[in-house]
Amino acid sequence: MSLDPLSPLAVGERDLRLSGWRNAETGELFEGVTITADDIVADVGCSDFPNVARFCAGRGARTVLVDTDTVKLAVLRQRLSDVDPAFYSIVEGAEGAIPLADGTASKVVSTEVLEHVDDPVRFMAELVRIGRSGAHYILSVPDPLCERLAKRIAPVEAFQKPNHIRIFEREQFAALVRGAGLVIERQVEAGFFYALNSIMFWAERVDPVTMQADRLDSWARTWGQLLDCEHGRLVKDILDSALPKSQIIVARKP
Repeated sequence: MSLDPLSPLAVGERDLRLSGWRNAETGELFEGVTITADDIVADVGCSDFPNVARFCAGRGARTVLVDTDTVKLAVLRQRLSDVDPAFYSIVEGAEGAIPLADGTASKVVSTEVLEHVDDPVRFMAELVRIGRSGAHYILSVPDPLCERLAKRIAPVEAFQKPNHIRIFEREQFAALVRGAGLVIERQVEAGFFYALNSIMFWAERVDPVTMQADRLDSWARTWGQLLDCEHGRLVKDILDSALPKSQIIVARKP
């Protein structure tokens, strides 16, 4: 059965790709970071999301998926059951210590993780340790504009352990990455679609298990239709700058 192109999943995927994620034509996992069969990719804090491993497997690269949540890792294993296990491995980690050897990865991915950890400086040091010399890093945290709006309407526990325990200002995020010894190549903001989606999620108190709500479905259809307009991409770029969901840094280890 084909996926409705205006469903939340399909629209979300389209929006991510327009933002630079998982470009099948260029082989870029994110704009500026090309994956080849020679790569070992570490996805740290992967949760139960299989997209990085699937994309990298399609390029012939191997992915090591690391998370501290054993339940989500079990779900992840199931979601990757149709992918050749030669292209990925799943590793249970512990916060503050990544169970990989020094210089394991040529690409290191850690998205929407740092806002959860108790000691971001230590965590960044671990990310740098597992990367090879010259390794590329794709790092992201929620953008402060969206986070401050969400904090006003979300239940208090949404900004308590194990959820988000800090908000990174943009220069603060950049300083953390530089302080760990990485060279920043790009810092961008993206994700208006997901920003408004998250605000509507908290406003309606959507069930986080089912993620089903008529208003979220309606918002996805509206955004998908807007992207189809003649100037839809321009509108997306403008709104991504005005209220992004995430700030993303591409960096390199010297």
